[in-house]
Amino acid sequence: MDFPGKIAVMGGGSWATALAKLLLQNCDKIMWYMRRDDRIDDFKRLHRNPAYLTDVVFDIDRIDFSSDINEVCEKADTLLLVMPSPYFKSHIDKIKVDISQKNVVSAVKGIVPDDNEIISTYMERRFGVNPERTLVVSGPCHAEEVALDRQSYLTVGCHDIFLAEKFATCLAGKAMKTITSSDVDGIEYAAVLKNVYSIASGIVHGLKNGDNFLAMLVSNAIREMERFVDTVCPRPRQICDSVYLGDLLVTSYSRFSRNHNFGSMIGKGYSVKAARMEMEQTAEGYYGTKCIHEINARYDVAMPILEGVYDILYAGKRPSKAIAEMADTFI
Repeated sequence: MDFPGKIAVMGGGSWATALAKLLLQNCDKIMWYMRRDDRIDDFKRLHRNPAYLTDVVFDIDRIDFSSDINEVCEKADTLLLVMPSPYFKSHIDKIKVDISQKNVVSAVKGIVPDDNEIISTYMERRFGVNPERTLVVSGPCHAEEVALDRQSYLTVGCHDIFLAEKFATCLAGKAMKTITSSDVDGIEYAAVLKNVYSIASGIVHGLKNGDNFLAMLVSNAIREMERFVDTVCPRPRQICDSVYLGDLLVTSYSRFSRNHNFGSMIGKGYSVKAARMEMEQTAEGYYGTKCIHEINARYDVAMPILEGVYDILYAGKRPSKAIAEMADTFI
């Protein structure tokens, strides 16, 4: 089988829709798993996702839709996972067919709650997926800007750099530049952490601490990210590469960042519960904060920003107090 073979997009949200748009610029046909038949019916009727990135028009004759995850997993060669991390297990654990020989690409940008595992680790442990055939897709990139055909950038990671390069060609286009990396674990952890730091940046915005303060927060956040990933998955890496620093910057500053918007509501006085209810989409960083906090109990990396966000989200600490304490650690 010539890699990547038949590609299946697994998920129906905005990021899944953006990646499907990119794939169909380079692939003749894709499969697409969505759990709701009514969404599939509406998609076929409207030629667009009825709930996300609704301005993007698709040639539905080039898409094989299915709400049967096992049917999709049986027929596809490459599974592109694009579910929100809080609901990842509820989808993926329905798989009963053998997927150990499939290519698995994670674009989840999150961590498996409760298990506290990055997606590649979970798929290897749960389904026996070969880590050499596991890939990861990360930013800096917002789905909304892909939909608008704005110049964007993606990094494709795989231990086998040849496979990373092959899959990158499936996503590349006039408005999408791709970069490759072999740092699968580091990219996955960085994608979780940048969402946590984006919540912190949103809280700072909501508190009206100012741009100078925000610059200090972000510059300290990238140091904190480097300390953590270098401890948990040590290997040579340049933390200023776009997949680490660039993704942190776009998530911390962009109006499209749901994590930033979630944090901003908290900084403006919303309770955590009210902010979560107000959000129309999932703020992955809410869950990622707790997961990384629990993982770091084993490593004891100095992470004052992560711990400050954890105290706000899970321990009820007043945001202004937590941010002030955080600021005392800035260098």
